Order: sequence, then structure tokens, then C-alpha cells
Amino acid sequence: MKLTLPLILALSLALFSLALAADPAASPADAAQTLFNAKCASCHGKDGSKTILSKPVKGLSADAFTTKMKGYKAKTYGGTKKATMEKSAADLSDADIKALAVFVAKL
Repeated sequence: MKLTLPLILALSLALFSLALAADPAASPADAAQTLFNAKCASCHGKDGSKTILSKPVKGLSADAFTTKMKGYKAKTYGGTKKATMEKSAADLSDADIKALAVFVAKL
């Protein structure tokens, strides 16, 4: 079976949700790191500095990250990787984006 990006993203989100449900004591920082690892690290690297397939997110402020992600979600922002990022942002809640923004700002 050929896995498509939307299917992979949906499976990643499902696994993330299961991980949170399995450990209700997980801190918000742990949950944000888990979400980053599931949704972002494959392209941006675990430390956010990967540049081979994408621009790094390391060094972005929480506000800059939030603006970009909300723009991708609304399909009003982006360059050459716009379609990929729009798919990645589509199922993120505002709370997810905020948690990721705080996490990324600390990378």
C-alpha cells in the first residue's frame, strides 16, 4: 500500500492523541515536543535546524511561528513548500499551534 502524505499525517496525529491519552500526567512541554516530533521533525529536524528539504524553524519567535502556522492553516501564507505546510497545519488546533510556538521558540 502506498502511503500518501495526508494519510501519514493523519496516522501521526492519531498516534499523538493516543500518546496523550495514555499519559494524562504528561506536561504541556512534553506534549508539545511529542507533537513537534510527530508533525515537524521529519522535515525540520529534531532540533528545528534542518534545511535540506525545508527552512529551519529554530530561531523563530513564538509570535513568528504562530503567524506562519495560522497563515498556512488559512492558506494565505507560504512559498515553495506551501502545499506540504498547509496539509501539516490543517488539523492543528489553535492550542496545538500555541504549544508548538512555545516549544519552537525554546529550540
